[in-house]
Amino acid sequence: MRQITCIDMTLKESASMRDSALTFKEKLEIARGLDRLKVDVIELPPIVNGKADELSNRTIAGMVSQTLSATVNAADGNVEQTWESIRQAAHPQLNIAAPVSPVQMEYAAHRKAPAMLECIAEQVKKARFYCEDVEFTAEDATRAEWEFLADAINTAIENGASKITLCDTAGIFLPEEFGEFIDDIKASLPALEKVELYVQVSDAMDLGLACAVSAIREGATGIKCTATACGYPTLEQIAKFLQVKGTDMGYTMNLRTTELNRMVSQLAWMLKPSEESPVGSGSISLADTSGVTLDRNDEIGDVVKVIRQMGYDLSDEDNARVYEAFRRVVAKKHFVGTRELDAIVASSSMQVPSTYRIENYVINSGNVITATANILLDKDGEKMRGVGVGDGPIDAAFVAIEQIIGHHYELDDFQIQTVTEGRDAMGSALVKLRADGRVYSGSGISTDIIGASIRAYISALNKIVFDQN
Repeated sequence: MRQITCIDMTLKESASMRDSALTFKEKLEIARGLDRLKVDVIELPPIVNGKADELSNRTIAGMVSQTLSATVNAADGNVEQTWESIRQAAHPQLNIAAPVSPVQMEYAAHRKAPAMLECIAEQVKKARFYCEDVEFTAEDATRAEWEFLADAINTAIENGASKITLCDTAGIFLPEEFGEFIDDIKASLPALEKVELYVQVSDAMDLGLACAVSAIREGATGIKCTATACGYPTLEQIAKFLQVKGTDMGYTMNLRTTELNRMVSQLAWMLKPSEESPVGSGSISLADTSGVTLDRNDEIGDVVKVIRQMGYDLSDEDNARVYEAFRRVVAKKHFVGTRELDAIVASSSMQVPSTYRIENYVINSGNVITATANILLDKDGEKMRGVGVGDGPIDAAFVAIEQIIGHHYELDDFQIQTVTEGRDAMGSALVKLRADGRVYSGSGISTDIIGASIRAYISALNKIVFDQN
């Protein structure tokens, strides 16, 4: 049986699936789900939000056991930054992506053909310096000039690429045409025999899977897909094809099909588009508060309404504290979104005595060991120790705390951001726990982001304990 590589682009293509960016927690949940399904490669998007993207990449790298591929746009050249964010992964990979059609080179990368070839050579070579596993993705390959496409592929291979992806970005080919395209490329470029050949095919005409199968029949070894429909073949479509025709055609995959339907349903719910509504419309729901912004003209009633839609049930006194803090913030930055409002609620409402205090903690994590956490807490003078094992250092720390308190609370949200710049930058963490239908938020700050996360969890936990006593 011939093994077909499954490359999942859900995290990379998530921006096109819904109106708002994924939260830190959602990224981790998606990565964890894909890892459980045993997709061969999990693709990450290019770093565009600086430290926030680096942090999410680094956390995912510590969680997954499958190959983790981080994309670098050849024109941007942030290879080193991207590599540092995934280097702790069990199987890290860098993917240098470059447009190769005249229209895409001109309007997307602002480069002519000779300059693009130089860029491909430089970025692939730099990626190979840091990483043994380097992929080159030829975007819009089906509309490229044949001679330039051949030059681009040869250049990438000569400079260290061991995987080549050819994209039908516009979805202009029929299955037989795409098969012929792959056959002609392989016949014309002997160097392709030394590397793995993947395909990324648009499903614009609902023929994405058929085109990918045609490419596989002509010698391609991998298919790029997504967990839910967003213009490419889906995991479920590929699994169904293999179930029906895989044995007859001699193809197989590592994909865990028994867990596929449940996992894809969860991811589809997480990635569903949100409907944004203005504050004053009276139709805001919990699912669409991510698009809400408040400004200096909003009164306390408007702010409290959004807070309730976010899942908080605060007293009148706490609502007043939050509104006062909101007014101070909005005076400086003109508008406040729900992420800022989360932080305001965490720092301003329900300030309670500290039932639990952090004494010390020890975290062990790496790309060749399972993350563990050993935490010592003080509860009213009693020292309590817990040891946890998790998918990453933060997950392990939360498990250790749950062991100490003997209870599991639903983690409603988890956010991390930097507060200051530089090597000794302060990190801020926000944790939202759900207990008895109510949401309790806690915040923590430290130069150690794991420490900030532990402090945020304890802050939210103390509010729950105070409210339930």
